[in-house]
This record gives sequence, structure tokens and C-alpha cells, in this order.
Amino acid sequence: MRALLDTNILIHREGRRVVRDDIGTLFRWLEELKYERLVHPDSVEEVRKHADREVVQTLERKLESYKTLKTRAPDTSEIAKLREGDADANDVVDTSMLAEVAADRVDVLITEDRGIHRKAALLGLAGRVFTIDAFLEKVTAENPALADYKVLSVKKELFGNVDVSVGFFDSFRADYHGFDGWFNRKADETAYVCRSDDGEIVAFLYLKREGLDEDYRDIEPPFGRARRLKIGTLKVVSNGFKLGERFMKIVFDNALRYGVSAIYVTIFRRTVDQYRLIRLLEDWGFAYHGTKNGDELVYVRDFAPRVEVADPRLTFPYISAGARKWVVPIYPAYHTELLPDSILTTEDPDDFEDNKPNRNALSKVYISRSYERALSPGEIIVFYRTKSDDGPAWYTSVATSIGVVQEVVDGIPDLKTFLAACRKRSVFTDAELQKHWDWSRTRPFVVNFLFVYSLPKRPNLKALDEIGFVKGSAVPRGFARVSDESFEKLLRISNADTRFIVR
Repeated sequence: MRALLDTNILIHREGRRVVRDDIGTLFRWLEELKYERLVHPDSVEEVRKHADREVVQTLERKLESYKTLKTRAPDTSEIAKLREGDADANDVVDTSMLAEVAADRVDVLITEDRGIHRKAALLGLAGRVFTIDAFLEKVTAENPALADYKVLSVKKELFGNVDVSVGFFDSFRADYHGFDGWFNRKADETAYVCRSDDGEIVAFLYLKREGLDEDYRDIEPPFGRARRLKIGTLKVVSNGFKLGERFMKIVFDNALRYGVSAIYVTIFRRTVDQYRLIRLLEDWGFAYHGTKNGDELVYVRDFAPRVEVADPRLTFPYISAGARKWVVPIYPAYHTELLPDSILTTEDPDDFEDNKPNRNALSKVYISRSYERALSPGEIIVFYRTKSDDGPAWYTSVATSIGVVQEVVDGIPDLKTFLAACRKRSVFTDAELQKHWDWSRTRPFVVNFLFVYSLPKRPNLKALDEIGFVKGSAVPRGFARVSDESFEKLLRISNADTRFIVR
């Protein structure tokens, strides 16, 4: 296997100071899986143009441990057409690296450059071009026995029970003078902490509720009076387990619970780690507002109830009461694996620790051969867990969860495309996905959806039949339409908190 590494990966791997905790993890996986580490000759030239001459000298010495491609791939017609839009020398280099992927001279390209990822999508190469985090997610899912972590779970802990001296917090100490003192003064407050199976901290989140009288004079432009939720401290080490999305859900759950009108975070933009966090925030609707104390950036997420149909992440967790609604079955063997927040009381939570990407991700995949395929972004899905082995469907089949459609991928031409569409967020291994693909001549389609809400009370088939949500003699075998009236009845008998529904 051959992995082409973009210039930004090289700089942050071989520079004088490690600025990404996940770089070492990436290279461990590359070595473990016997990937040949390649650099493009144009990347070497880019490195030589770096402003810091000491960095250039260091990198030139270390580049000897990589294999530089000796020739450049010829342009395909698609690559040649893409080049017509290249505006500068950097664009030319980006397209040249994609040409290596298009020509199958390398298996994967790893880059943090979003422009390259956009180009890869246009070329149909998105399944082979990865960010560090996405590559770690891929190899972790494909090689669970080789993963560093057996168990990853998020728990609330008192600051006073967390050792602030560990290396995880070094980046905060570098950015904030007096960080340790601030941390120790929070001893009796709580934070969300994720630890690996050996107790190492891999993610940390502190949230602060702010009222109408909060002083924002250090923020420019200043905030108006409002109830806000501040992300006071947030760091997630990339490791392939989608902890960033899990922590975004915690943020939004708290914002909904406390009825705030906005969420904000202050962050520097000095390291690639911080750039990555900013991109995560932007993906979930945060936008640049201004600065704090003149140099720290302020990003804000408007939390007023509204729905962005084209990209539901931007207004998550809100869904529209006016959207079309569907119910779809999911077998018990896959239900809690895909929807761990909706674990049943009859299941053992220890069997569903958050140690797989699909469990932590908010963006998930449902594979179907349903006759009905006309779903659209922004539409609502109710997941119906089919009967258990220990009882009849009338009592053990239950509605458990609500999701919202992001995208439907249909007309999938081959297994390779199917694997690429499912791999990152499916409960299935590649071998299981291949069996699913080969099972019938009727090819499956893929529904990308966001997990939104777990019903507090899970009505069984008997209760669903009584309110007309489904008919006991005609339970759904694929996607089935649900009326607005039936959906409202479901919410009522489920004791649902409906603040996430925009009417």
C-alpha cells in the first residue's frame, strides 16, 4: 500500500515542535499497516519555500526517510479540466497530487487541505483522500485488534479529580498564562472527560452557563444581553473514534437543556490542532464573530430554533415539524451499535462503550433495499427496533430514536463505491458490507443521517398500533411514510421534550 503525504503533514510531522498529538498516531498506523510513505516532488519544493529557514533545513534532512516520487503522473482528461481552474502555484501542486491518486499510482492521499478534499469530491476520489482524523477512523474501524483503545467512554468528573499536570493540558498552558491556577480554582466544578482504557485523558470539555449580566467588554464587537453557553475548555485528541462529534452532541444537549440563545467559544488559531477544531465547529454551525482581548478568536453558534434543510448540521439538533416523516426498522443486533444513546433497559451498557467510530458519530449510515427511496435532506426518520428473541413483536418491538436525513446515495455502481460510502459510519465491517452488497441483485442504497433524539419512553408495537403510527399487521419492512398526526401522537406517548422541533 502506498500513502502520499501532503506538505502540511510533512511540516507538522518533522518540524521542530510537535503541534498535533495525532501525528504520532498516524505514523504508527502507517508503519503498522506497512504503508509506503511517499512525498510528491512538488511538495519538496514547497517545503523549501517555507518562511522559517531552520524548519527548511530540518525538514530537508528528515525527508531522506521518505520516498520521493521520481516521476509525475500524466494528467487524465478530468485532471486536465480541473487544472483550468487552478489560480496559483499551490493549486497546481494540489492538482498534481490528485493526479497521482487518479492514475492509481498511490492508494491514498492524506492531507489537511480542504481545497484538495473539494477537488477530490469533484473527481470522484473522495473515498481515497483523507484528513488525518478520517484516515485514523478508517484504519481503526478496519483493524480493531490493532487499535490503541479497548474502551473509550465520556463521563462527568470534578476538576479536582483530574491531574492538571499531565501532558494533555500542555497546549492550554502554552496559550493561557496561569492556566493551572485557573484549573485548580475550578476544583468543585464538573467537566466531561474521556479516558482511554489505561486512564489517559484523550478528550476534555468544560461548559459554562452565562446570564444576562455577563461582562463581555473584552470581546469585540461586544455581545448583546442574552443567555449563552460558553465552551470554556475543549480539546479532543484525534484517534479515529469520532470523539469530536460526541462532544458536539454534549454541547448541544446542554444548550437545549438550559434554553440558551447562543453558544460561543474563544480559540487561538496558531496550530493545526486549533485549525482542525475550528473546522469542526464550523461544520456544526459556528461562525467567526470577532476577537477577545485583541488576539483570541471568537466563534458563535446562533441557537435560535431554525432549520437548515440543505445541511442539518448547521442547525442541529433542530428539525422541522413540517418535514416529511418516515419510520424504518432496525434489527436488535445493529440497533444499539448504531444508536448507543437509545440503549434499552434490557441491554447491558458495558457491552456498548464508546469504542467504535460509528457509536460516537452523530453522522451515521443506514443501508437499505427499501422500495421507497425518495427521501430528501431535512426529512425525519423514526427508528423502530424489531422484536427481541425473548418475546413477541407486539410487546418487544419498540420505537426508540429520531434522526434527520443528511443525504441519500443511490445508484451505487459497484462494491468499491458502496464500501467508500459506508465505511466511515456503518456498524458493519468491510467483509459484512460485501455480503450485504452480494445478497441480492437489488442493489442497496445509503441514507446518511444525523442522530437527533432518543425517546424517553419507548412505545411498543401494541402502543404504536393503538395510535395508528403503524399497523400491527403491516409493520415497516423498509422506509414507510408517517403522517404528521401520527408523529405528534408518538411524541406525546413517548414523553418527548419537543424543544428540538421547530413548528
